[in-house]
Amino acid sequence: MRVAIVSESFLPTVNGVTNSVCKVLDYLADNGHDAIVIAPAAGSPSHYRGFPVHQVPAVAYRQFPVGIPNAQVARLIGRFAPDVVHAASPFLLGAQAIAAANRLGIPSVAIFQTDVAGYARRNRLGSASKLAWRLVKWVHDGADLTLAPSRASKTDLESAGVERIELWGRGVDLTRYHPNNRMRPTARALGSLLSSRGADTVVGYVGRIAPEKGLERLAGLHGLPGLHLAIVGDGPSDDQIRGLLRGTPATFLGRLSGEQLADAYASFDVFVHTGTEETFGQTLQEAHASGLPVVAPAAGGPIDIVRHGENGYLFDPDDPDDLRRRIRSLVADPALRSRMGEAGRRAVIGKSWQALCDELMAHYASVITAAPVSARARRRTPAGSHA
Repeated sequence: MRVAIVSESFLPTVNGVTNSVCKVLDYLADNGHDAIVIAPAAGSPSHYRGFPVHQVPAVAYRQFPVGIPNAQVARLIGRFAPDVVHAASPFLLGAQAIAAANRLGIPSVAIFQTDVAGYARRNRLGSASKLAWRLVKWVHDGADLTLAPSRASKTDLESAGVERIELWGRGVDLTRYHPNNRMRPTARALGSLLSSRGADTVVGYVGRIAPEKGLERLAGLHGLPGLHLAIVGDGPSDDQIRGLLRGTPATFLGRLSGEQLADAYASFDVFVHTGTEETFGQTLQEAHASGLPVVAPAAGGPIDIVRHGENGYLFDPDDPDDLRRRIRSLVADPALRSRMGEAGRRAVIGKSWQALCDELMAHYASVITAAPVSARARRRTPAGSHA
């Protein structure tokens, strides 16, 4: 199969959109498919896993490149003649790619991933929230299929009037993130550093340190005995959160990846997530794969991942004391942490990236099969090389 992936974000920018796109590209390469990537210009590599990466003009907004609609997008798609266009978290660039696919008779799949309307609400933009949802509807209505990462996201999209929606979650690396990592010398050394030689329960967070992540809620844990916070990540709210947590035992580990990130998860006893705008919650799955109980808000993607009272807790984000109560119960009860951590690992066993990408291929096949015969005939005649 030939897949044109048009993404609003790609390497070297590291976030959930980029990670998902890379995992899909890994799958396509490992299974003999062909692909190209079209992304905003941000110093990306010229190739990824042998697939060409085409950069189009972009402007910077809050440290992120935003792709500008450009005639190059349609030319690249037409020249490659893909079987399907995959629009990752489509905004301006993705909308143009979907429109180009429609003109060329190529089916498209839009991956909903970024809560644009949630951003508008958080920043008190008033009527801009309604405008944001109208934009989301306009973009996704052009696609043959929209894939939502969670039931909450699917409900939001349906409320906005978006049609043709299916669920598609995210995979997790079950080998890299594993309970056995706790025995690795590097993980044990980090755990000892964080837990004051085993005296404290380490409650860890992984993600951007940014307004949408709600990390100010961690200030409610101040004075909780036997707790040490570990924050993995960086971002524009770093100084603010450090100030709010002054007086609370906390270590800021900065941005980590690869084996260092796996060691960080292995050094935690509990995983906490505080943001209410997650369309999915990939770090929650990584924590579960690592054998950790997860405490997250009862909002958005975490509702599908955390089984309250079984593999973690869903706290009420509108109750300032509920997060503290949930964390306190886990800090006080090592046996409860162990049971919930084991349940979390079991919950993600069937969610490897191989399994999730198999599902994605089935979604691709569904829109290709449903495409008009004339369009399929056009796509069988390549318009040129992707080089």
